[in-house]
Amino acid sequence: MQVIATAGHVDHGKSTLIRALTGIEPDRLREERQRGLTIDLGFAWTTLPSGREASFVDVPGHERFLANMLAGLGPAPIVCFVVAADEGWRAQSSDHRDAIAALGIDQGLIVVTRADLAPDRVGSVIAEARTELAGTGLADAPALGVSAVTGEGLDQLRDLLDQAVRTAREPSAVQRVRLWVDRSFTISGAGTVVTGTLGAGTLVREQRLELCGAIRGGEVVVRGLQSRGGSQASIGPVSRAAVNLRGLGADDISRGDALLTPGTWEITTVIDVRRRTGAGFAESPGELMVHIGTAAVPARVRPFGEDHARLTLARALPLRVGDPLVLRGSGSHSVRTGAHVLDVDPPRPARRGDGHRRTRALEAMPLTGDIAAEVARRGAMREDALERFGVAVPILLPTTLSRHGGWLVEAPALQRWSEHLRTLVETDRRADALSSGIPRKAAVDALDLPAATLLDVVVAAAGLDQSEGRVRDAAATETLGEAESSITQLEERLRGAPFRAPEADDLSVLHLGARELAAADRQGRLLRLDDGVILLPTAPALAMRELAQLPSPFTTSDARQALGTTRRVAIPLLEHLDARGWTRRLDAGHREIVR
Repeated sequence: MQVIATAGHVDHGKSTLIRALTGIEPDRLREERQRGLTIDLGFAWTTLPSGREASFVDVPGHERFLANMLAGLGPAPIVCFVVAADEGWRAQSSDHRDAIAALGIDQGLIVVTRADLAPDRVGSVIAEARTELAGTGLADAPALGVSAVTGEGLDQLRDLLDQAVRTAREPSAVQRVRLWVDRSFTISGAGTVVTGTLGAGTLVREQRLELCGAIRGGEVVVRGLQSRGGSQASIGPVSRAAVNLRGLGADDISRGDALLTPGTWEITTVIDVRRRTGAGFAESPGELMVHIGTAAVPARVRPFGEDHARLTLARALPLRVGDPLVLRGSGSHSVRTGAHVLDVDPPRPARRGDGHRRTRALEAMPLTGDIAAEVARRGAMREDALERFGVAVPILLPTTLSRHGGWLVEAPALQRWSEHLRTLVETDRRADALSSGIPRKAAVDALDLPAATLLDVVVAAAGLDQSEGRVRDAAATETLGEAESSITQLEERLRGAPFRAPEADDLSVLHLGARELAAADRQGRLLRLDDGVILLPTAPALAMRELAQLPSPFTTSDARQALGTTRRVAIPLLEHLDARGWTRRLDAGHREIVR
């Protein structure tokens, strides 16, 4: 399967040629048939000599319909460039050549039509066309003369088309879908149908797609599919596709909208671009019309020198690095500039001189995107974000990057974050000896991390620890500040009576509150049990030595008496032993030692 678009000056026989090749009338509108002038896109299909199938998109040649022409030409991978033998190269031939050059189309052929009217000029017109197409991807394309009236050369043309389809680049059926809509209409009993050229990916019935539109967005569902006049369970590339959408009115979607694989495209209004053909940006108008796929969107222009610019689109579009754009003046009927998308998420200038720095960065940026530069600019990026941008992520990363789950992290950024975090933790510890560490959210905010999940990576790189939602330095020498003396007194007391936990009044006299006790617990100097019971960390082992001498099973009262303590202490201590797996509760009143 392939899709072939026509190109060429008005009234050079593009529609007549398609009609002769396919038997299908490409002029759909009554006005087109009455005037003999193609106004909008036409569609047809045929089976080539080898059995391969090809669809055609017939475009208007008149300068007033340049936007319609670009909507047909933009998504098509192959072009049939038409020049009439009796008229030769004309004004709109140049416009269409400029569009092909801007789009970077390099697959197709040159067809000299109306050979019956000027048979002696076919060779010279082919030579003229090659001269005019020099510097484009069609400069060396196969060429021949034909006559749709007499049939001369049509069989050879079918063979050349067959060869062009056979040797065309293989599209990927598993890539993400971006179907640019060129028509939308309603069919009674079916509802809304849109058509477009599917260049990559696969469409299937009941598939959920994302609509990026001028009027609305959101999820849509494929109710049915047609291609070349017949229903299909699925459609792969490159194909003309008619998609019946469920729950969507025909007025909600129109030419220039796009159907997408959900969540896989960057929907953006600001892009940085590089000129590939035509006029530069230094003297550009403040606003240009941007053509991509079937979309035509006004954009404000900020030049970054002659070859680069920032475009702020009037509405969001699904774009990727490397996308070809055609730019024209808002009131012009000719192509001004061809450009490539370099960045779909460019940095916003914030300081004096940022414009000059951005110009230098764009000049050094490869057309395929710079993964190291993208990650360095942000410190860290998710791999799927880079894939949305259209920047390939290799298995073997540049030496400045490392993988952490779905994140790519730049080494210098990780070092900066780690050093900053260590400083924060140290400052917090010096300011408050009883601090349990920096709260995670405070650390994320202070470091200005792209995502909270990256804190784990930074903590590990900094050699710090996390517990109970806080970051601390477990290796640092900890003190208890003014509480040191009171904790020491409490330790001495518990060494003499290990199971006689202090009462609230005892702790109050020692000026030991929750923060002081928690700090001592973290340092392993005290053990805090439920119900405010405070013992030494050695208490569980000492308790097991006493309980092991009791007959099994034993009661809570037996344990309390053996330990010489109160029920307030015995119950939390026994529950702690249960949790450690040292004792086992048999029923409401009995336990046993776990051997």
